[in-house]
Amino acid sequence: MSEPDTRLAVSEVWDILDTVADPEIPVISLVDLGVIRGVSWQGDTLVIAISPTYSGCPATAVINLDIEAALRAHGIVTVELRRQLSPSWTTDWMSEKGREQLRAYGIAPPPKRGDNCAAHTTDLLDVAAPETSCPHCNSGKTRKVSQFGSTPCKASYVCLQCREPFEAFKCI
Repeated sequence: MSEPDTRLAVSEVWDILDTVADPEIPVISLVDLGVIRGVSWQGDTLVIAISPTYSGCPATAVINLDIEAALRAHGIVTVELRRQLSPSWTTDWMSEKGREQLRAYGIAPPPKRGDNCAAHTTDLLDVAAPETSCPHCNSGKTRKVSQFGSTPCKASYVCLQCREPFEAFKCI
């Protein structure tokens, strides 16, 4: 006979989830990335609502396994992970803490939609908007060199000031 789940407070579950790193960008937690949309107990089942960064995200299966492992380590066994596609995830859901973690790691965080997000979808070799500041020297003089970075959610840039290459999280 299996032991019953540990019934932690929802705020404690959020704290656990805040320790689960994004598998593609391990300096940011799933909570700070904004993909965890809800946490609730429904009877004896812990229900976690998750919005993928995009429908084809290759990390979705790993994210689910990492969430389940983190919760199991705290005694929660009965978990239902619900994929929430509406509303779709946007980079606006990323926390300020997460944005700063990206910058400190050398990835330019995305601007918020109100901060001229459309500037990040301009021509491939245009000088980027000031919102795409170099995470190394903070210069706004940057140039996109490729729409594609190491993951589909990032683009490759170079700083025209310090000459360092860097990735920028795309505005979605």
